[in-house]
Amino acid sequence: MTQLMGRPILGVPSELGTRSALADLLTGVRTALLTLAAVAVPVLGLWVIAPFGDDSAADAARVASALWLLGHGAPLTRGEAEAPLTMAPLLLTACSAVLLCRAGRRIGRRGRLHWRAPLALCAGYLLVAAGAVAQCAVPEAGLRARPLPDLAAVAVLAGLSVGYGVRSAGGRPGVVGGPGAVGGPGAAGSGRAGGAPRALDRLPAWARPPGAFPVAARAGLAWLLGAAAVGGTVLTVAVVLGQAGRSAHGLGSDPAAYLGMLLASAILLPNAVVWAAAYALGPGFTVGTGTVAAPLGTHLAAVPDFPLLALVAPDGGPDWRLLACALPFAAGVVPALLLGRAGVAPAVAATADDWPVDRNGAPHVVWTADGERADGGGREPEAAGWGAAGTAVAVLLAAVVAGVGAGVVAWAAGGTLGAGRMAELGPVAWQVAAATAAWFAVVAAPVALAARWWAMRSRTASWRDRLGRWTVRRTAPVRVALHRLLARASEVRSPLARWRERRAAVDIDGEPDPLDG
Repeated sequence: MTQLMGRPILGVPSELGTRSALADLLTGVRTALLTLAAVAVPVLGLWVIAPFGDDSAADAARVASALWLLGHGAPLTRGEAEAPLTMAPLLLTACSAVLLCRAGRRIGRRGRLHWRAPLALCAGYLLVAAGAVAQCAVPEAGLRARPLPDLAAVAVLAGLSVGYGVRSAGGRPGVVGGPGAVGGPGAAGSGRAGGAPRALDRLPAWARPPGAFPVAARAGLAWLLGAAAVGGTVLTVAVVLGQAGRSAHGLGSDPAAYLGMLLASAILLPNAVVWAAAYALGPGFTVGTGTVAAPLGTHLAAVPDFPLLALVAPDGGPDWRLLACALPFAAGVVPALLLGRAGVAPAVAATADDWPVDRNGAPHVVWTADGERADGGGREPEAAGWGAAGTAVAVLLAAVVAGVGAGVVAWAAGGTLGAGRMAELGPVAWQVAAATAAWFAVVAAPVALAARWWAMRSRTASWRDRLGRWTVRRTAPVRVALHRLLARASEVRSPLARWRERRAAVDIDGEPDPLDG
């Protein structure tokens, strides 16, 4: 009986951190309903204050569901002609991705992580998506869904977002015990099995700087954030100097229509920022088939009456808007400084604990001409790092990362609003990717090399210190000989001293000493 009472109820303590698959399923449902509510509440509010009674609450709910699906990149059709609609509002996409990442991060922080947890979360999210697809698939829906492509688009966004959230929390599906457990990311033997050679190991050392990919990824992300700031600046100037306000005032015949136009402009605002960034980078964007809006020239046809499209520059060649191309120079400074400083290795001495100290307690180390410590503590640390060639390789790698990221964002910001001329809207992905990589390489390469040179210069001795060390080293024999000469000269008695000694001897004895001098 004592043994039975002393036995623990659970054999493994990490089992306390597990949750049932039903709880994870409900978490996915709740996450989907939160994002759907963010769309449905404004749409239903506009339906309530709208003066027209033709549409019912079911129609408003279908519009909300269609917008929610469109925010996940799901393709829709509109009208009896089934014109395609693929312009995804990136604001809704960002909200959905953030909430899914947070849910995946909560799963990844558990003490025990199983592969069914993120799978159940995505399944719950897809249940709500299936209901939205079923609601928009009826013939009377203004925006009709396509079941298989729509569910596939929602599944891709949910899987990527949840996977990123789980990974950022340090967990991996299928690993019991999370990070550091047996078989986990921190376990022994998680490196290369058997020491299999990689293709990168055959490259020279300057072509594969250590730890360059994480730094290049952060630099590429910094460039994308800078490009977003550039796009926001260009868009703000276009709003101040453009016709967006008058266009919105003309379209808003009543409060409901005016608020609906503001809502549509708000959810498409990130798309407009990406379009403006593409304009500043040079390739520009299209507003229909056969059109282009770029700093070097704008060629447009009839543009739909929409406030954001009213900001597009009129037809013509280069004008003052060409100044927008100078903004990417400012966007490339921060990632270039990041790469330049990362290319310098930290200076750490091997035996810094036993350095002698001065009267103020500060380390006091004397280095010889050959870079050796005078007290025998090792060589002087050198700021080697990646080297100039390695820094250039890291810049090119960051340019590729930034180009791929910009191309993906440009592809997501574009789409179609119908058949015919409205089949092409937004920036061309490959042109934006190539322009981003070129801008990054041109701007960041010289700035990164200059930042690395300055960091190494600040860590090495100045020319005055080097000149002083050379002078002390070269004049050491002369100074030693002079010191010995002065020491010997100080031992020789002067004639005055000898005379005084003779006088003292005469005063004592009364007569001079015959042995004295």
